[in-house]
Amino acid sequence: MRREEPCDSVAVTVTFLRMDAPPVTPAPPLPEKMKTEALAAPTVGFYRYLYNTVGRDYVWWLRRIMPDDDLTILLRDPWVGLHVLYKDGEPAGFFELDGRYGHNVNISYFGLMPHMIGTGAGPGFLRQAIDAAWACGPRTVTVNTCTADHPRALPNYIRAGFKPLRAVREVWDVPCHLGLRIPDHLRV
Repeated sequence: MRREEPCDSVAVTVTFLRMDAPPVTPAPPLPEKMKTEALAAPTVGFYRYLYNTVGRDYVWWLRRIMPDDDLTILLRDPWVGLHVLYKDGEPAGFFELDGRYGHNVNISYFGLMPHMIGTGAGPGFLRQAIDAAWACGPRTVTVNTCTADHPRALPNYIRAGFKPLRAVREVWDVPCHLGLRIPDHLRV
C-alpha cells in the first residue's frame, strides 16, 4: 500500500486571456542595462532556478514536481521557447512560450525575480513576451493567471491588450514537501 503524501489544498480563480492581433502601440522600453535573451535548450538546473525563484511567492508548483527527464524533453522541444531577462548580466526574470498546440502560442510562464518587482521592468518585459509570441506566426496569443499570482498580473495583462475569456475556480492539492508558502487567503 502506497502512503499518500500530505498536501496543502489551495483554492484559486484562474483567468484565461487571449489576444487576437499583435499590439499596434509602440513597445515600452526596458530599463537601462537590461536585455532579454532566448535560450536554446537550457539546463534543467538553470530552468528550475528561474522557475523556483520567480514563482516562490506565487505557489508555482507544477514544474517543481515534473521529473527531470520530462522537463529536459520539454525544454528541448522546438515549439517551446525560454527567454531570460538579464540586468547587469544577472537573471531578472523569464518567460516561456508554448507553440505546440495548433495556431496558438501560449505564454506559459511569465515573471520577474522578486528583487525586480516594482522596478518598472514589467511592462517592457511583458511586451517582449507578447512580441516574441507573435513572431512565431500564430492566430492568437494566450496567457492565464490566477489569484495566487501577483495582484498586478491580471491588470497588467489586460493593459497589454489581452481580453479575459473566462474565469474558473480550481482547487490544487500542492504537495507539502515542496515547502511553498501558502497565503492564508488561498487555503481551503
